Order: sequence, then C-alpha cells, then structure tokens
Amino acid sequence: MAENIHDVKIDPRNLDILISVNGRLVPRAEAMVSVFDSGFILGDGVWEGLRLVKGGVPFLREHIERLYEGAKAIFMEIGLSPDDLVKRLFDCIDANKMEDGVHIRLMVTRGVKATPYQDPRVTISAPTIVIIPEYKTPNPEKTAKGLVLHTVHVHRGAPDVQDQKLNSHSKLNCITACIQAANAGADEALMLDPLGFVATCNSTHFFIVRRGELWTSSGQYCIPGITRGNMIRLAKELGIPVFEKQFSLYDVYGADEAFVTGTFAGLIPVRVIDGRPVRHPMSVEEWPGAGPVSQRLSAAYKALCLKDARRSL
Repeated sequence: MAENIHDVKIDPRNLDILISVNGRLVPRAEAMVSVFDSGFILGDGVWEGLRLVKGGVPFLREHIERLYEGAKAIFMEIGLSPDDLVKRLFDCIDANKMEDGVHIRLMVTRGVKATPYQDPRVTISAPTIVIIPEYKTPNPEKTAKGLVLHTVHVHRGAPDVQDQKLNSHSKLNCITACIQAANAGADEALMLDPLGFVATCNSTHFFIVRRGELWTSSGQYCIPGITRGNMIRLAKELGIPVFEKQFSLYDVYGADEAFVTGTFAGLIPVRVIDGRPVRHPMSVEEWPGAGPVSQRLSAAYKALCLKDARRSL
C-alpha cells in the first residue's frame, strides 16, 4: 500500500499529551469513552479538524460554525455555547503548552446510550466532547513528490441517502474508497458523484488547472470545505478564473495541473491520476513539481493562515 500525507509514526511529543474528554484533561493513555457512546456504536456525531498556527487557529469561526450547523442538521444539541467550546479548546491547547505545528481533532457525539440501539431517545447522557491536539505536519516527501490518485467505484451519494455536506463520524464510504485506492498503490481516492462527474477525494478536496483556469466540483457532493472555499476566494483575488462546475475524468486527464486541499496539509500537488501523469496533453516532459497556479495559491494560502489565526470567535 502507498503511504499517505499523514505520518503513521507517533511523534514522541504526543505520547504525553493531555486530551480533553468532556472538559476533563487526561493523559493520552487514559483517554477513553464508554462502549455505549453513540459515536462508538453508530458513528453518530460531528467533528472538525483544525490547525494551530502561532498560537491561534486559522478560520476558527468557520470551523465552529460548520460544527454547529452539522449538529443542528442531525438534531443534536452540543450542550455548550460556541464561546464556551472555544474556551475548552484553548484550555486543552494551553495545558499542553502548544504553539505551532499542531493538528486538532474536535469531536462531538450524541452521548452515552442506555443500550446499543440507533434511536437517539435511548441516549442517557449529555453529548460527548473530545479534543485531541497532536504535533503533526504533512509528510514532506509526499508534498515534494506529489500525490498519486486512483478513481474508485465508490461514489459520493445523493443527499437523500446521506448528505455529503455533513461532516459526520459516519465515514465508511470514504474509508472504503481509501482502501480501494491504497490497494491500487495510490495515496488518495478520486470519487465521482451519482452522475459520474468528479466530486472530491476521500479525505481532501480536488482541483484541476486547465489552460489557466481553476476548476473544482459543484460542491454538491462534498463537505463545504473551508480550505476549498479559501482557495476559490484567493484565486479570484489573484485574478485566476475559477469555476465550480460539473466535469468528467476526460477533463481531469487533460489538465495542466492538479492538487488537493484540506485543513491538515493545505495544498498538495498531484503527480499522477489513474496512471496518467498530470501535465498538458501535448507535453512529454517529466512532472516538474507543483505548477505555477498551484504555487501561487499555496503561498497565498499560507499567508492567509498566518493572518487569520485567532483564539476567539
């Protein structure tokens, strides 16, 4: 199997981190939730991935808003005000004396159940809120070499089955796609929508550059990505024509550049898609690395993260 942009090795600094479990700070080895928890039994919950940059979290308001919007969509009360949740987040970060190079997973499940059953009415506790901050940065080798993508048979479903805009704990379709891509020797799965158009990747958002234009999917079959949205906004500010639209694998295979985005890694260039090198169709040159549009957007995004990192809403 191919490696991913996440490093599977535990950073020694993370062995002694404190994890927030319902507001209580506990050592990593002792952090646990009930086997009757809704998230463990059913994947019933919502979550956010955040980055710590110079002591603050870029796009903090957007992340917290998406978390509460997801909770509202599944009729789940988080039990804390947004400001109180942010305070708990930074209490955990500060207790670990963290400043930079940290990835945070903020998870909220419906809580503990009286019995293993899907009906939310058998929940007998307040929501479970877990905050895990870890020293973690993207695999630099993958960033330099570029990713390999493989289109999988697992599609992003229609919203009347499970709305793909919901950042829920239920990620089995993405996990299945990830496994298929890994077994094909790829880093990430490229997933199509129900009509066969390109939707997104299993854990990142997907962009292509065609003849100076930046294309990404319509957004109807992926979570409302915060990094994705920032890339679109930055492209407009830089004068790069950008389109959210339906497009097929034919358009992908003929692209000049391709990259994926996400909170964890920012922008990562793509080198190969379904065995085809990412380059202009008339080119015979080896992949030169991130293209000019990718480089401009990556630099602009890093500057924006530094500018927007904050500690309050």
